[in-house]
Amino acid sequence: MLPLQTLLETSSQLHRHLCPRQVLGVRMGMCAGEILNLDLPQENKRLYTIMETDGCAADGVSTATNCWVGRRTMRVEDYGKVAATFVDTKTGEAIRLVPRSDARCLARDFAPEAKNKWEAQLLGYQRMSSEMLFSVHPVQLRVPIEQILSRAGVKAICDICGEEVMNEREVIRDDMTLCRSCAGEGYYLMMAERVLPSTCLRFASFV
Repeated sequence: MLPLQTLLETSSQLHRHLCPRQVLGVRMGMCAGEILNLDLPQENKRLYTIMETDGCAADGVSTATNCWVGRRTMRVEDYGKVAATFVDTKTGEAIRLVPRSDARCLARDFAPEAKNKWEAQLLGYQRMSSEMLFSVHPVQLRVPIEQILSRAGVKAICDICGEEVMNEREVIRDDMTLCRSCAGEGYYLMMAERVLPSTCLRFASFV
């Protein structure tokens, strides 16, 4: 495990500043590595992380663990919580970490020189023990980790919209293969198709 300050410097470069939630994310990832006995930031894809919010905390976790959405080692389930579940894909062990409800208040005791609450959290979260900072609970995923990870090269075509669906995310209903949107689980409503600007058409001609 890299030193805390090294990880915080790396995380801050993503945002051009360091904030309390980045510290929480980094500490959360470090704590998960200790509990699961994994060498982090990982060089492989053994650890899988499910974040319950996006933003600064997620980048902090990514910095500490090397789990990223783009590497398919992190998923964001937006519950609006600075919390995360860490899954050892080799053993199936999963733990969920969330900051303790009194962590903000306790942070002041560890940063007496802080000028305000924000600075107290920024400094205090770096100095508090993991036991003071986080609640840790073993959890069981509702969807098996093997199903979340899926298999390389698996694709399907939606029978309604004709769009490609990867990673076994299709829905089978009434003998039809559907994407989640056409199955009624989408986050958007389809409107009239837009005409691409001429600049996009010119660019496409070179692809």
